[in-house]
Amino acid sequence: MSQARSGGGLSLKQRRMIAGGSIGTLMEYYDYYLYGLASAAVFPTVFFPQDDKVVAQLASFATFAVGFFLRPVGGIVFGYIGDRMGRKTTLMITVIGMGLATAAIGLIPPEKSIGLAAPILLLFFRMCQGFFVGGEMGGAATMVVEHAPAGKHGLYGAFLITGAGVANVVSAGLMAGLGLGPSSWFMTWGWRIPFLLALVLAVIAILLRRKLEESADFVETRAVQTQAGVKNRPLIETFRHPKNAILGILIGLPQSIAGYVVLTFGIAYLVNSKNIPAWEGFAGTVIVGVLQVFVAPAYGALSDRIGRRTVYIGGCVAFALLVWPAFLLFGTGNLLLIWLGMVMGFVIPGVAMQGTLQTMLVEMFDPEARTTGVNIGYQISNTLGGGLAPFICTALFAAASRQIWPVVVYSAVICAIGAIATASASISTNGERLHKLAGVQDAAAATTGTTANVPAN
Repeated sequence: MSQARSGGGLSLKQRRMIAGGSIGTLMEYYDYYLYGLASAAVFPTVFFPQDDKVVAQLASFATFAVGFFLRPVGGIVFGYIGDRMGRKTTLMITVIGMGLATAAIGLIPPEKSIGLAAPILLLFFRMCQGFFVGGEMGGAATMVVEHAPAGKHGLYGAFLITGAGVANVVSAGLMAGLGLGPSSWFMTWGWRIPFLLALVLAVIAILLRRKLEESADFVETRAVQTQAGVKNRPLIETFRHPKNAILGILIGLPQSIAGYVVLTFGIAYLVNSKNIPAWEGFAGTVIVGVLQVFVAPAYGALSDRIGRRTVYIGGCVAFALLVWPAFLLFGTGNLLLIWLGMVMGFVIPGVAMQGTLQTMLVEMFDPEARTTGVNIGYQISNTLGGGLAPFICTALFAAASRQIWPVVVYSAVICAIGAIATASASISTNGERLHKLAGVQDAAAATTGTTANVPAN
């Protein structure tokens, strides 16, 4: 990444890029946290009424998982757009799509009104939601990190996860507040309000993003390619050196499951196994979100000092160790201890991973394939990890006669995979390229008889 940037204060342009990137991440996490909360406590009753609560819960979490399967598709499509046409184009399309898909979910009539059409519509709009979300993180992370001052990539990349914390607070806060009213009203109308508010977030995002500018990294790389007559092929460039493309997927697995194990499955565990009112779990998620707003930048700044690899691996180890104590606290049924379990299980280890992952992924790919590379690693890991985590945890819990130890083992195995992959990745933290820009030297030599000056590690 360009080394022309100073390590001093942010310019107006840089602040605009960070705000524009963060609002989209806020929407991404708002949509997914909101759907996760609703799939744990609302959708089993509204869209999948069954005599067997476990079957209804599994059906609800299955739709939650399906949305993730469209994320890699969206990641590839919007990664191509971002690396060929610019990050701004991608970021404008994704926020509009996310807002419309999420609001549409809030308008679906219940199963008792339109029968099978209700869960089918839920599934369709969940898939749309996943497709547009798939292109968000790659564009946003690339935009923010490419504009961040040298030596502060981790800090400013972590502001994206601050946006996620705000999303946590808003989505869970709305669900908790609305859930305090009459249960019949909440299950009929109240839960829909937060979904409809996604349209407001989309409008705010459009206003913030309309003045975004492309980074020097993107402009300079495209200029060199154009001058040499080389066509940029982001997907091919991503897998021209497949090591980081594959490792990026494995690295992202632990951070992808952390919130969905502790918060999404955790709330379903509290509601269905401990008979805890859903609003208590939602309120705990609000506390987690507030802490996430401040803890994520702290972890990002720490990664600038001691390395992203060190912070991320530390988060993997901590999550593997803290899942069991977190669920032991859930089992007490004590409200304060339940909230402490959420903080212990997610804020300490999960935010350490989330706060450093997007910056680390950006630094694992060169500008011509950066958006695509980040999207592939982030979205496929979220599909295989986070998307399936609540379903897998519910199935493991039921198969083990409602014991939590299989969930702990599952989490520990995923953390081990992520830690080993992180230790093996190639990361550029000083702005230098990881690989030579494909085809540019040959094209320049053929036309001018000289070799283009394209740096490489």
